[in-house]
Amino acid sequence: MSDWGLAYKWLGRRAYEPVWQDLSACADAVARGVGEEVIFACEHEPVYTTGRRGIDNRLGEALPAPVVHTDRGGEMTFHGPGQIMLYPIINLRSREIGVKKYVSLLEESCIQLLNEFGIGAKRNCGFPGVWTERGKIAALGVRVTRGVAFHGMALNVNVDPKWFAAISPCGLQLGVASISDFTAPLPPIELADRWQFHLQPLL
Repeated sequence: MSDWGLAYKWLGRRAYEPVWQDLSACADAVARGVGEEVIFACEHEPVYTTGRRGIDNRLGEALPAPVVHTDRGGEMTFHGPGQIMLYPIINLRSREIGVKKYVSLLEESCIQLLNEFGIGAKRNCGFPGVWTERGKIAALGVRVTRGVAFHGMALNVNVDPKWFAAISPCGLQLGVASISDFTAPLPPIELADRWQFHLQPLL
């Protein structure tokens, strides 16, 4: 449990699909009024995920890690070691938060975290996520069903850039950055805890 009241759980390094299944089940429980809002955080084993727009299947066959087609928004991106995932399951309807506002709050929490380490981060008008002078450092993709938001946001800590070489992350070709490009990062478990600490008071 965090100081702000929402349960927070660090899951360690996990394969993507079991976590996605857990997120879906938790979101369904919250929507039915039998589950509590929660924030999960983790790292994933290497995987490429697509949003509802899908991808060219020929690209998927050429990638160096499995591809999972998901129900989130957004396009293809990479998840894996050196990247932390923040997965809030939040009842936007009961909190009277619109989807655009929620996306902005996710971005703001990440910007605040990066500012802690002297990293100048900002939004890029028209493109979701968080950006630095060296490229995109955090990507997001959410799904809202029956007023409950799930999926979430990915922050690059010290990702090997080879994973991004074969794709255009979230449809863009403006470069990808990691915290390690600017400073020595904290361990993922500590960064994730600080990140959720920034997010909770915004909700």
